[in-house]
Amino acid sequence: MKKLITLFCFHFFLFAQAQEYSSTNIHSHNDYAGKLPFYEAYSNETGVIEADVFIVNNDLPVAHTSKEITTYNTLRSMYLDPLSNKLKTLGGKAYQSSKPLILMIDIKTEAEPTLKLIVQQLKLYPDLISNKNLKVVISGNRPSPSNWKEYPEFIYFDGRLNENYSPEQLSRVEMISEDLKEITVWNGKGVMTQPDSEKVQAIIKKVHDQNKKIRFWGTQDNVNTWMTLMTLKVDYIATDNVPALTQFINNIKTTFYQNTEFHQAYLPKNGSSFSKKKPKNIILLIGDGMGLTQIYAGYTANKGQLSLFNIPTQGLSITKSSDSYITDSAAGATAMATGHKTNNRFISVDENGKPLELITQQLAKKNYKTAIISAGNITDATPAAFYAHQQDRSYSEPIAQDFLANPSDILIGGGPKEFYSRKDGKDLSKILIEKGYTFSDKFSSLDTIKNDKFIVLDDASVVSMKAGRGDFLAKSLAKATSTFSKSKNPFFIMAEGAQIDYGGHQNNVEYVVREMLDFDKVVGQAMEFVDKNPETLLIVTADHETGGLSLIDGSIEKGYVHGSFSTNDHTAVSVPVFAYGPGAQNFMGVYQNIAIYTKMLEVLFAK
Repeated sequence: MKKLITLFCFHFFLFAQAQEYSSTNIHSHNDYAGKLPFYEAYSNETGVIEADVFIVNNDLPVAHTSKEITTYNTLRSMYLDPLSNKLKTLGGKAYQSSKPLILMIDIKTEAEPTLKLIVQQLKLYPDLISNKNLKVVISGNRPSPSNWKEYPEFIYFDGRLNENYSPEQLSRVEMISEDLKEITVWNGKGVMTQPDSEKVQAIIKKVHDQNKKIRFWGTQDNVNTWMTLMTLKVDYIATDNVPALTQFINNIKTTFYQNTEFHQAYLPKNGSSFSKKKPKNIILLIGDGMGLTQIYAGYTANKGQLSLFNIPTQGLSITKSSDSYITDSAAGATAMATGHKTNNRFISVDENGKPLELITQQLAKKNYKTAIISAGNITDATPAAFYAHQQDRSYSEPIAQDFLANPSDILIGGGPKEFYSRKDGKDLSKILIEKGYTFSDKFSSLDTIKNDKFIVLDDASVVSMKAGRGDFLAKSLAKATSTFSKSKNPFFIMAEGAQIDYGGHQNNVEYVVREMLDFDKVVGQAMEFVDKNPETLLIVTADHETGGLSLIDGSIEKGYVHGSFSTNDHTAVSVPVFAYGPGAQNFMGVYQNIAIYTKMLEVLFAK
């Protein structure tokens, strides 16, 4: 048990430690071997830039091995000259941000004569050796510590674990370095063994107790290694890919989320009693951008609880559009609203722009009440596909006008201006009121509306969960179901968790997780409604996945998630379909997204 707790804590503190890291903690290993020596590391403001040098013909060529030596790649030309120019440009600062810089010179030839020449060359740059923002640290073949006092004060040294230093010698040690392979056989994948982890932590503590910084060489250059070294509080992370490590460190705050608000998942009550029943009503919940990873991130952040995972029936929807391997929300929602594949950006029209009959239109003919709800703008692609017909999802005002011809009873979301502050001067709200709707641009009015036909559009109420949206989606669904329950007519409700997608586009794990958990609360609410109203079928799915999210660390026990995104756009991965209630078994298997539409009509009207 002690080992499990230690390993858990080891990973849990990553975020707290990573918050302290910046590019100052980056060691540009073998910098001269990169595509753009010095300048790439410098532009990313790395803390340490390393150059290996040889003494050849009274000069200091920079190379990894003697076979790679050229006469023109020298310490002066590649590092001292450009560094001097930068300091002059910045008025003595090493970096514009005032961060410090270490130039590590790794000696590959005999220590004393090579260092003597290094000192001679450095003295040609008084602006470098007198600069408080810059330190020169000698690594590799170093003189004996007993001789360090013979070298100028501007020379510091890279210490070793197996060397014992006097107080005077220790004052010349800038950092202590070691080959990680001498300590552990860990290859940068997975986690270290408990004994190795304890050994490494003891070494780091010993170095830190001397008020010195530590770095390891021989480390793997991948995300898992970077994470592990940061968790261990290693001061300098060596890399041959400075831009990638810089980006990783800079993105930590948006790719890591520690949840603090947890909800109880809903447990289904009537799962086995639905098999022989036929649904009268349908609630379709669409988590925009919600793939399996987004769902599991929510499960992890909610400490292993998710209403969605308590739904016993699952399938997979293939989301490809007519003209693209990767769908957008317009084509994805059109498939579910009409049963037809179409081109990306098309709103419930076919590939030739011809309007397709909507499920809301078909059900209205059979006296169904219908509602369309979104935790985003109601003219955005997903909700629009259930009431509009346009050849481009960006046509917000024409999309809004299309609602005039749609029979839906309830519309809740954002986007009031598309209805009454339009470029064409029309005030659709007045027309809709004449048609019998109650129209409001204040979400606070929802509870006071008595009419069974209403539109509530309020931009301030559809901000992100991070920005304080609150239980907008839950209240909206509750209002729709309570309103429809007063009628003997069957109903169809589509409610969209719009902003899981937004978080994916922003590559922000907190955004994704908080939106996912809000959506899951609504899923639980809908499951409870089904249990109390067993003629209702609940379907939960997505139009596509957004962000190419993968989970690279997390803790179900503590509710934290660390993710990595492969894109800021949609992906082609198939998305889950969950179904609960009578007819749910029809949604098992793997099928095209258009089958969701077909299956809904089949379970409602099959004889």
